[in-house]
Amino acid sequence: MIIGKDWIPPDDTEVGECSDGYHTFNELYEFRKVYNAALFNEWAEQDKYDVHKSVKHHEGDDCLGGGWFIVVAVLPEGQISNHYEMKDWELFKVPEHEKALFPFDGHTADDVLARLKAI
Repeated sequence: MIIGKDWIPPDDTEVGECSDGYHTFNELYEFRKVYNAALFNEWAEQDKYDVHKSVKHHEGDDCLGGGWFIVVAVLPEGQISNHYEMKDWELFKVPEHEKALFPFDGHTADDVLARLKAI
């Protein structure tokens, strides 16, 4: 099933299986996760940026109510971060902390893209 800008899936269609004609949303999110892990792992290994993971946000609350963790990198332009399910914890070979080291700086998806492009 191919989707467009204004397309709404039928009730019996799992959105993750919708496709752009090449990949499903599920495949694209899996690619994003694995690319992100590879990059963050490399940064951590090189001690290039402050990269870490935690099951708690800086304020001490469980990520997304529990069962999730956050991975954060602090770049010269600011933070970038993503949340992942606990089943993917071992994919990120970065330092672990009891809680995220820094308060959320309010970054948006656009900010993350700009910060990545700036490096």
